[in-house]
Amino acid sequence: MPVRPLDLGWMRIFFEVGRAGNFTAAAARLGLSQPAVSYQIRRIEEQLQVALLERRHRGVGLTPEGRRLFEVVRRAVEDVDGVVQGFRRRPLRPALRLSTDYAFSALWLMPRMHAYRALYPDVDIQLVATHREERARPAESEVAVVFGTREELGRTGTLLLPERVVPVCAPGFLKENGPLRSPDEIGRATLLHLDTQGPSPWYDWPAYLHDLGTSHALAPGRGELCFNTYALVVQAALAGEGLALGWLGLVDGLLEAGHLIQTGPVLKVPERGYWILPPEEATPETDQLCAWLVSGFSAASVG
Repeated sequence: MPVRPLDLGWMRIFFEVGRAGNFTAAAARLGLSQPAVSYQIRRIEEQLQVALLERRHRGVGLTPEGRRLFEVVRRAVEDVDGVVQGFRRRPLRPALRLSTDYAFSALWLMPRMHAYRALYPDVDIQLVATHREERARPAESEVAVVFGTREELGRTGTLLLPERVVPVCAPGFLKENGPLRSPDEIGRATLLHLDTQGPSPWYDWPAYLHDLGTSHALAPGRGELCFNTYALVVQAALAGEGLALGWLGLVDGLLEAGHLIQTGPVLKVPERGYWILPPEEATPETDQLCAWLVSGFSAASVG
Protein backbone atom coordinates (compact mmCIF):
# COMPACT_ATOMS: atom_id res chain seq x y z
CA MET A 1 0.00 0.00 0.00
CA PRO A 2 1.50 3.37 -1.01
CA VAL A 3 2.23 5.74 1.87
CA ARG A 4 0.11 8.87 1.73
CA PRO A 5 2.23 12.04 1.52
CA LEU A 6 2.27 14.49 4.40
CA ASP A 7 -0.61 16.97 4.27
CA LEU A 8 0.86 20.37 3.40
CA GLY A 9 -2.43 22.16 2.73
CA TRP A 10 -2.61 24.48 -0.25
CA MET A 11 1.07 23.97 -1.08
CA ARG A 12 0.57 20.27 -1.72
CA ILE A 13 -2.53 20.92 -3.87
CA PHE A 14 -0.86 23.64 -5.94
CA PHE A 15 2.27 21.50 -6.36
CA GLU A 16 0.33 18.50 -7.66
CA VAL A 17 -1.77 20.58 -10.05
CA GLY A 18 1.28 22.45 -11.31
CA ARG A 19 3.34 19.36 -12.06
CA ALA A 20 0.41 17.34 -13.48
CA GLY A 21 -1.05 20.15 -15.57
CA ASN A 22 -4.44 18.58 -14.98
CA PHE A 23 -7.01 18.83 -12.18
CA THR A 24 -8.18 15.25 -12.56
CA ALA A 25 -4.71 13.73 -12.36
CA ALA A 26 -3.82 15.92 -9.38
CA ALA A 27 -7.06 14.98 -7.63
CA ALA A 28 -6.26 11.28 -8.08
CA ARG A 29 -2.81 11.71 -6.51
CA LEU A 30 -4.24 13.66 -3.61
CA GLY A 31 -7.19 11.35 -3.00
CA LEU A 32 -9.63 14.23 -3.52
CA SER A 33 -12.39 14.97 -6.00
CA GLN A 34 -11.67 17.09 -9.07
CA PRO A 35 -14.17 19.82 -7.98
CA ALA A 36 -12.51 20.01 -4.54
CA VAL A 37 -9.09 20.57 -6.11
CA SER A 38 -10.43 23.18 -8.52
CA TYR A 39 -12.14 24.99 -5.64
CA GLN A 40 -8.92 25.09 -3.58
CA ILE A 41 -6.98 26.57 -6.50
CA ARG A 42 -9.60 29.30 -6.94
CA ARG A 43 -9.32 30.13 -3.22
CA ILE A 44 -5.55 30.46 -3.51
CA GLU A 45 -5.86 32.76 -6.49
CA GLU A 46 -8.48 34.87 -4.70
CA GLN A 47 -6.24 35.26 -1.66
CA LEU A 48 -3.21 36.17 -3.77
CA GLN A 49 -5.31 38.27 -6.17
CA VAL A 50 -3.38 36.87 -9.12
CA ALA A 51 -4.02 34.16 -11.69
CA LEU A 52 -1.78 31.16 -11.18
CA LEU A 53 -3.14 28.86 -13.88
CA GLU A 54 -4.25 29.20 -17.48
CA ARG A 55 -7.19 26.98 -18.39
CA ARG A 56 -6.45 25.04 -21.57
CA HIS A 57 -8.40 22.56 -23.69
CA ARG A 58 -6.68 19.49 -22.23
CA GLY A 59 -5.75 20.82 -18.82
CA VAL A 60 -4.08 23.81 -17.20
CA GLY A 61 -0.74 25.57 -17.49
CA LEU A 62 1.14 27.90 -15.18
CA THR A 63 1.02 31.63 -15.71
CA PRO A 64 4.32 33.55 -15.26
CA GLU A 65 3.23 34.36 -11.70
CA GLY A 66 2.21 30.75 -11.19
CA ARG A 67 5.59 29.54 -12.43
CA ARG A 68 7.45 31.76 -9.94
CA LEU A 69 5.33 30.50 -7.08
CA PHE A 70 5.51 26.90 -8.27
CA GLU A 71 9.32 26.86 -8.20
CA VAL A 72 9.34 28.02 -4.59
CA VAL A 73 6.60 25.56 -3.60
CA ARG A 74 8.26 22.70 -5.49
CA ARG A 75 11.52 23.09 -3.60
CA ALA A 76 9.73 23.31 -0.24
CA VAL A 77 7.47 20.30 -0.87
CA GLU A 78 10.27 18.13 -2.21
CA ASP A 79 12.52 19.05 0.74
CA VAL A 80 9.78 18.15 3.22
CA ASP A 81 9.00 14.90 1.39
CA GLY A 82 12.67 13.96 1.47
CA VAL A 83 12.91 14.49 5.21
CA VAL A 84 9.68 12.56 5.85
CA GLN A 85 10.85 9.64 3.72
CA GLY A 86 14.02 9.55 5.79
CA PHE A 87 11.92 9.35 8.95
CA ARG A 88 9.87 6.51 7.51
CA ARG A 89 12.91 4.58 6.33
CA ARG A 90 14.55 4.78 9.75
CA PRO A 91 14.22 1.42 11.54
CA LEU A 92 12.14 1.45 14.68
CA ARG A 93 14.35 1.40 17.76
CA PRO A 94 13.43 -1.07 20.50
CA ALA A 95 11.77 0.79 23.39
CA LEU A 96 11.59 -0.52 26.94
CA ARG A 97 9.94 0.66 30.14
CA LEU A 98 11.42 -0.28 33.51
CA SER A 99 9.27 0.51 36.53
CA THR A 100 10.34 0.15 40.15
CA ASP A 101 10.32 2.08 43.43
CA TYR A 102 12.40 5.07 44.48
CA ALA A 103 14.82 3.08 46.63
CA PHE A 104 15.82 0.58 43.96
CA SER A 105 15.98 3.20 41.20
CA ALA A 106 18.05 5.73 43.18
CA LEU A 107 20.45 3.42 45.01
CA TRP A 108 21.00 0.50 42.63
CA LEU A 109 19.71 1.30 39.17
CA MET A 110 20.92 4.84 38.47
CA PRO A 111 24.58 4.21 39.37
CA ARG A 112 24.60 1.33 36.85
CA MET A 113 22.57 2.72 33.96
CA HIS A 114 25.72 3.84 32.15
CA ALA A 115 26.80 0.19 32.02
CA TYR A 116 23.47 -0.86 30.49
CA ARG A 117 23.62 1.96 27.96
CA ALA A 118 27.15 0.96 26.99
CA LEU A 119 26.02 -2.62 26.33
CA TYR A 120 22.78 -1.73 24.51
CA PRO A 121 23.15 1.80 23.07
CA ASP A 122 20.42 1.24 20.46
CA VAL A 123 17.64 0.59 22.99
CA ASP A 124 15.41 3.44 24.16
CA ILE A 125 14.57 2.91 27.84
CA GLN A 126 12.11 4.78 30.05
CA LEU A 127 12.66 4.58 33.80
CA VAL A 128 9.60 5.05 36.00
CA ALA A 129 9.92 5.28 39.79
CA THR A 130 6.84 5.26 41.98
CA HIS A 131 5.65 4.87 45.56
CA ARG A 132 2.97 2.42 44.44
CA GLU A 133 3.44 -1.29 44.99
CA GLU A 134 2.31 -2.71 41.66
CA ARG A 135 1.37 -6.37 41.62
CA ALA A 136 -0.14 -6.67 38.13
CA ARG A 137 1.84 -8.24 35.31
CA PRO A 138 3.72 -5.51 33.41
CA ALA A 139 2.40 -4.27 30.09
CA GLU A 140 3.99 -5.04 26.73
CA SER A 141 7.69 -4.07 26.51
CA GLU A 142 7.73 -3.34 30.25
CA VAL A 143 9.76 -4.92 33.04
CA ALA A 144 8.97 -4.24 36.69
CA VAL A 145 11.13 -4.65 39.80
CA VAL A 146 8.83 -4.75 42.83
CA PHE A 147 9.04 -5.64 46.49
CA GLY A 148 7.03 -8.53 47.85
CA THR A 149 6.98 -12.09 49.10
CA ARG A 150 7.30 -15.43 47.35
CA GLU A 151 3.62 -16.08 48.05
CA GLU A 152 2.67 -12.87 46.22
CA LEU A 153 5.14 -12.92 43.34
CA GLY A 154 6.78 -16.32 43.13
CA ARG A 155 4.54 -17.63 40.34
CA THR A 156 5.23 -14.82 37.90
CA GLY A 157 8.49 -13.28 39.10
CA THR A 158 12.12 -14.11 39.79
CA LEU A 159 13.67 -13.20 43.13
CA LEU A 160 16.35 -10.63 42.46
CA LEU A 161 17.38 -9.35 45.88
CA PRO A 162 16.36 -11.18 49.07
CA GLU A 163 15.80 -8.94 52.08
CA ARG A 164 18.95 -8.57 54.22
CA VAL A 165 19.25 -5.56 56.50
CA VAL A 166 21.85 -4.25 58.92
CA PRO A 167 22.21 -1.00 60.89
CA VAL A 168 24.38 1.54 59.04
CA CYS A 169 25.57 5.04 59.85
CA ALA A 170 28.16 7.62 58.89
CA PRO A 171 31.66 7.21 60.41
CA GLY A 172 31.25 10.45 62.35
CA PHE A 173 27.97 9.33 63.91
CA LEU A 174 29.51 6.03 65.00
CA LYS A 175 32.50 7.84 66.50
CA GLU A 176 30.24 10.08 68.58
CA ASN A 177 27.63 7.46 69.56
CA GLY A 178 29.39 4.08 69.23
CA PRO A 179 30.10 1.30 69.46
CA LEU A 180 26.40 0.43 68.70
CA ARG A 181 27.04 -3.31 68.57
CA SER A 182 24.60 -4.73 71.09
CA PRO A 183 20.80 -4.70 70.63
CA ASP A 184 20.34 -2.33 73.59
CA GLU A 185 22.95 0.11 72.27
CA ILE A 186 21.21 0.16 68.91
CA GLY A 187 17.82 0.63 70.54
CA ARG A 188 19.04 3.73 72.42
CA ALA A 189 20.50 5.40 69.31
CA THR A 190 18.87 8.04 67.16
CA LEU A 191 17.06 5.98 64.54
CA LEU A 192 16.06 7.05 61.03
CA HIS A 193 12.63 5.70 60.12
CA LEU A 194 10.98 5.02 56.76
CA ASP A 195 7.32 5.99 56.90
CA THR A 196 4.84 3.46 55.53
CA GLN A 197 1.07 3.46 55.31
CA GLY A 198 -0.15 0.66 57.55
CA PRO A 199 2.01 -2.29 58.61
CA SER A 200 5.47 -2.22 57.07
CA PRO A 201 5.92 -4.86 54.32
CA TRP A 202 9.68 -4.95 55.01
CA TYR A 203 11.92 -4.75 58.05
CA ASP A 204 11.41 -1.52 59.96
CA TRP A 205 13.05 -0.57 63.24
CA PRO A 206 10.32 -1.98 65.54
CA ALA A 207 10.44 -5.36 63.74
CA TYR A 208 14.23 -5.41 63.60
CA LEU A 209 14.63 -4.57 67.29
CA HIS A 210 11.89 -7.03 68.24
CA ASP A 211 13.79 -9.82 66.49
CA LEU A 212 16.88 -8.79 68.46
CA GLY A 213 14.89 -9.03 71.70
CA THR A 214 14.83 -5.31 72.47
CA SER A 215 12.97 -2.11 71.59
CA HIS A 216 13.59 1.54 70.88
CA ALA A 217 14.25 3.60 74.01
CA LEU A 218 14.16 7.22 72.78
CA ALA A 219 16.13 9.54 75.03
CA PRO A 220 14.13 12.26 76.82
CA GLY A 221 13.82 15.43 74.80
CA ARG A 222 14.76 13.72 71.52
CA GLY A 223 12.29 13.55 68.61
CA GLU A 224 12.05 10.89 65.92
CA LEU A 225 13.32 11.37 62.36
CA CYS A 226 11.00 9.91 59.73
CA PHE A 227 11.14 10.09 55.91
CA ASN A 228 8.75 9.10 53.14
CA THR A 229 11.35 7.55 50.81
CA TYR A 230 14.23 5.21 51.54
CA ALA A 231 16.60 7.36 49.48
CA LEU A 232 16.03 10.18 51.99
CA VAL A 233 16.70 7.79 54.87
CA VAL A 234 20.06 6.93 53.32
CA GLN A 235 20.85 10.60 52.68
CA ALA A 236 20.14 11.39 56.33
CA ALA A 237 22.42 8.56 57.42
CA LEU A 238 25.18 9.88 55.16
CA ALA A 239 24.72 13.30 56.77
CA GLY A 240 25.30 11.80 60.21
CA GLU A 241 21.74 12.30 61.42
CA GLY A 242 21.30 8.82 62.89
CA LEU A 243 21.27 5.09 62.41
CA ALA A 244 19.46 3.62 59.38
CA LEU A 245 18.51 0.11 58.38
CA GLY A 246 20.73 -0.60 55.40
CA TRP A 247 19.48 -2.89 52.62
CA LEU A 248 22.41 -5.08 51.59
CA GLY A 249 22.42 -5.04 47.82
CA LEU A 250 21.32 -1.39 47.71
CA VAL A 251 23.87 0.30 50.00
CA ASP A 252 26.86 -1.93 49.19
CA GLY A 253 28.62 0.76 47.18
CA LEU A 254 28.33 3.23 50.07
CA LEU A 255 29.70 0.62 52.47
CA GLU A 256 32.61 -0.27 50.19
CA ALA A 257 33.50 3.41 49.78
CA GLY A 258 33.44 3.94 53.57
CA HIS A 259 30.65 6.53 53.39
CA LEU A 260 28.53 4.27 55.62
CA ILE A 261 29.66 1.79 58.26
CA GLN A 262 27.88 -1.43 59.16
CA THR A 263 27.21 -1.92 62.85
CA GLY A 264 25.06 -4.62 64.46
CA PRO A 265 23.82 -7.99 63.22
CA VAL A 266 22.46 -8.78 59.76
CA LEU A 267 18.87 -10.05 59.71
CA LYS A 268 17.35 -11.66 56.64
CA VAL A 269 14.04 -12.87 55.22
CA PRO A 270 14.97 -15.14 52.28
CA GLU A 271 11.39 -15.37 50.98
CA ARG A 272 10.93 -11.60 50.79
CA GLY A 273 12.63 -8.98 48.68
CA TYR A 274 12.78 -7.45 45.20
CA TRP A 275 11.39 -9.49 42.33
CA ILE A 276 11.66 -9.09 38.56
CA LEU A 277 8.29 -9.23 36.81
CA PRO A 278 8.62 -9.69 33.02
CA PRO A 279 5.73 -8.98 30.62
CA GLU A 280 3.41 -11.82 29.67
CA GLU A 281 4.76 -11.74 26.12
CA ALA A 282 8.52 -11.47 26.34
CA THR A 283 10.64 -9.88 23.62
CA PRO A 284 14.39 -10.18 23.03
CA GLU A 285 14.74 -6.72 24.58
CA THR A 286 12.79 -7.54 27.76
CA ASP A 287 14.67 -10.84 28.13
CA GLN A 288 17.91 -8.91 27.69
CA LEU A 289 16.96 -6.41 30.38
CA CYS A 290 15.91 -9.13 32.83
CA ALA A 291 19.18 -11.00 32.27
CA TRP A 292 21.16 -7.80 32.83
CA LEU A 293 19.35 -7.14 36.11
CA VAL A 294 20.01 -10.67 37.36
CA SER A 295 23.67 -10.48 36.39
CA GLY A 296 24.02 -7.31 38.44
CA PHE A 297 23.64 -9.23 41.68
CA SER A 298 26.55 -11.54 42.33
CA ALA A 299 26.50 -14.37 44.85
CA ALA A 300 28.47 -12.15 47.22
CA SER A 301 25.85 -9.43 47.23
CA VAL A 302 22.83 -11.65 47.81
CA GLY A 303 24.19 -14.70 49.53
